[in-house]
Amino acid sequence: MVTQSSGSRSLATCLRLMRTIALNCTLDVIMGALAAMGAVGLCGYIPAAWPLWRVAVLGMACIAAGGMPLRIFVQHWRFAGRSDFWRLGCACMLAAVLAMAVLVVAGGPVRSVLPWCAGYGMMAFVCMAAMRAAYQHWRQAGSRPGRAACPVIVLGSGADTTRFLKLMPAMAERVVGMVVESPQRRPGRRVRGVPVLGLVADLPRIVPAVAQGGDVVVVVTDGSFRGERLSAVLRMVHDTGARVRCMPDLSCIAATHAGPLHPVRLEDLLNRPALQPDAQGLADLLGGRRILITGAGGTIGSELTRQIARYNPAMLVLLDVGEFALWQVDRDLGEQAPNIKRHMVLADIRDPARMERVFARFRPELVFHAAALKHVPMVEENPCEGLLTNVTGTRIVADIAARHGVRAMVLVSTDKAVNPASVMGVSKRVAEMYCQALDVQARNLPGGDGMRCVSVRFGNVMGSTGSVIPLFRHQLERGGPLTVTDPRMERYFMTVSEAVGLVLQATACAVGAQATGLAALLRQGGIFVLDMGMPVRIVDLARQMIVLAGLRPGRDVAIRFTGLRPGEKLTEELFYKKEILQPTGCPGLRMATPRTVDLAQVANIMDALTVACRDGDGARALELVRRLVPEFAHNLHGMDMPGPAGQIDVERNAS
Repeated sequence: MVTQSSGSRSLATCLRLMRTIALNCTLDVIMGALAAMGAVGLCGYIPAAWPLWRVAVLGMACIAAGGMPLRIFVQHWRFAGRSDFWRLGCACMLAAVLAMAVLVVAGGPVRSVLPWCAGYGMMAFVCMAAMRAAYQHWRQAGSRPGRAACPVIVLGSGADTTRFLKLMPAMAERVVGMVVESPQRRPGRRVRGVPVLGLVADLPRIVPAVAQGGDVVVVVTDGSFRGERLSAVLRMVHDTGARVRCMPDLSCIAATHAGPLHPVRLEDLLNRPALQPDAQGLADLLGGRRILITGAGGTIGSELTRQIARYNPAMLVLLDVGEFALWQVDRDLGEQAPNIKRHMVLADIRDPARMERVFARFRPELVFHAAALKHVPMVEENPCEGLLTNVTGTRIVADIAARHGVRAMVLVSTDKAVNPASVMGVSKRVAEMYCQALDVQARNLPGGDGMRCVSVRFGNVMGSTGSVIPLFRHQLERGGPLTVTDPRMERYFMTVSEAVGLVLQATACAVGAQATGLAALLRQGGIFVLDMGMPVRIVDLARQMIVLAGLRPGRDVAIRFTGLRPGEKLTEELFYKKEILQPTGCPGLRMATPRTVDLAQVANIMDALTVACRDGDGARALELVRRLVPEFAHNLHGMDMPGPAGQIDVERNAS
């Protein structure tokens, strides 16, 4: 039955194709006949004193003979492009040459035959090309009912606009003009045939004039138009009701002839360009190696798993304490990289005996340590648990990795470790200090063959578990209000894929560091710091999320201030003020050299810290932490905002 059905469909397809070719051929030869008779009227000459019907037959025969070798009858008129029209022109020229040969052989004078043949060829091309263009216009108009009422304004340079018009023909006819950033292009001029309506700053005036009561789409075709510039456009057109859409990377579209418009995304609003890691360097580092990832079910750990899998490691060992999170990443990896050998390990990094067995069984060569308790208020409520996981757990993993000959261990740290105000932040700073001390000791040993212990510090990743963006989405779904702790609060943001890519890049730099400058900084306890760009105000992020949802801040959805929570700071820092960030030679990566401590000293304090935490003595534990991190300014109680119930409507105070 399947074979018969397939055969029937193939036969039907062949019949439909033959019918299309026959129709194309019939219409084209009719155009050839009309062109031949039109050339008679144009030139006032009847070849060889023939009757008109014989002239028409000559025109039809020559078009048929000239079109077959150039395959103009199998063209899809609906999708005919520049190359198709070139072939059509060549077919008409060949038809004119054939007609001239026939008439000269029949005894016609060359002086009279040549103008008639030239007119015949030109008229045949005009008639056949016009017929194809008219069909294309009819099909496009028929497939877009009602779209003419939605004009399009293009934002970008002339080259970007040209590529947009070529690659998005369905929207090209709706483009009414463009707005530009350069004041040199004055309104009234045309760029690539599109009128310039004004500058980007004129959008609040231009959009209502173009809309005339209907919808308007503003298409951003410039791939570099992101961050604060794009945020400003959203604010300008918000009250006009216009929709803003972005084109993807036009170089990718040119290669694939794909890439529909997409709404503005949060990552488009970051005040920094995206950076790409060195693929060849990462392939040399990760390819064919046994790799262990702790916290593999978390946001960073799962993205590490996905990106490392692209470089064909010999084995992935995914370790997490949570069963469901581990199952999710295993399922995703099974779909995306089913050929990668992997093992799921349920284990607690605070259990040294269990971790010892894991390392003995799998013998990893690289360890990425992403396991941590990272929710600031949660760790404030449970300080001993946070210190046990983030400090003691990190030490257990690092010590066992060093004993088992691991080539490098990478600690995923946070900007909250700089001048920490929370238990979570100070726990990550202590973990950094221990890893610094291990790395300094290994690099300064004779031969320097010990385990590399790399620390990478960065800010918030967009959409990570427990972060502000999922919270805002949840609050929007419930109709608001969106809660912001303080109007002055700022945070650094980066997409999770870019952050993990730079973590891998930092690992490659640290493991293969042979250059004197970078190696010297690492011997001094250098920590990699990701270039996070400019910080983003949380209240601005809340407004942008409301706008992207098609709503109006303060009218449709309120924003309320609730005051700082315990352990929070208004602003985070990526490095200490006395430090001078050093370049690493890798885009997006810099190096800080914070204070280091002797390995024996930090180990002794951590021994006492572990005992205090296991006994549940939080006060004693924090006292020990302050001996290692004297700059720890614990914001134990947070800060209350003024006003009733500690809540303030943002639109009354930040208009």
